[in-house]
Amino acid sequence: MGRYIIRRLIQAIPVLLGATLLIYAIVFALPGDPIAALAGEKRMDPNIVAILRDQYHLNDPFIVQYWYYLTGMFGGDFGKTFAGVPVTDLMAGKFQVTINLAVTALVLEAVIGIGLGLYAALRRGRPADSLILASTLVLISIPTLVTGFVLQLLLGVKLKTAGIDLFPIAGVTEGWRSYLLPGFVLAGVSIAYLTRLTRTSLAETLRADYIRTAVAKGLPRRRVVGRHALRNALIPLVTFLGADLGTLMGGAVITETIFNLPGIGQQLFSSVHLREQSVVVGIVTVLVLVYILANLVVDLLYAVLDPRIRYE
Repeated sequence: MGRYIIRRLIQAIPVLLGATLLIYAIVFALPGDPIAALAGEKRMDPNIVAILRDQYHLNDPFIVQYWYYLTGMFGGDFGKTFAGVPVTDLMAGKFQVTINLAVTALVLEAVIGIGLGLYAALRRGRPADSLILASTLVLISIPTLVTGFVLQLLLGVKLKTAGIDLFPIAGVTEGWRSYLLPGFVLAGVSIAYLTRLTRTSLAETLRADYIRTAVAKGLPRRRVVGRHALRNALIPLVTFLGADLGTLMGGAVITETIFNLPGIGQQLFSSVHLREQSVVVGIVTVLVLVYILANLVVDLLYAVLDPRIRYE
């Protein structure tokens, strides 16, 4: 197991290098002068412009700029913004908000998605199953932007007007309650997909020969479903959830904008607009690490769910 983990971590190095190189190249190719953007509509002194361009190596070729960034990154220094703020300090507070949002969304996704999928699989072909499938199709079809504004209006504004203040509609001043509504909006489409995946996986498992044997032996239905069927059906679900964690963190731009959450999504959007290479690549680097670690944890969970799986 230890050698497998080390091998996977070594394999992650070229993935990390490739991702940082690609993102750095994309930001480098964006039109406009990032130093000029600092002054807005005002004209900046040419001497100051020259000093800043030299300080941030903007006069160097692309590969030289990337080398400076890469050597600093492996030394734990992600560089500074054009305003002189260390990127690590900038990301620290922002990532906390996004992590809270992503974890809330992941928990809601797992509980609601697996719960509805289990219910639908056990009542396959009945009206409840058809209703769940139709509801997930509607949820998939509606853009996150629309879902966010509609739920913000109905569950935030309308309920508060009626004297029921359950879901804050903006900011993070209400603690964990601030993340419930945006977490559901962020996880909405994933909940629909996970519900369908759970239903399909569990329904297929329930038709397996060993399940029929367990039923024939007289085992209680709850034990057959919970201990035998659901455990084996969880493998594709764990894969989906592990991969979706990085997707939730990286795709939080719209949700954070709707609910005015000061997270990494808003920061990434503004940094791309200002051509802040260090900030953009720093954020992407952390997101890639999240993907890599999440996939590693998922692979290790396979051995827990299915004892036949072994890693040499």
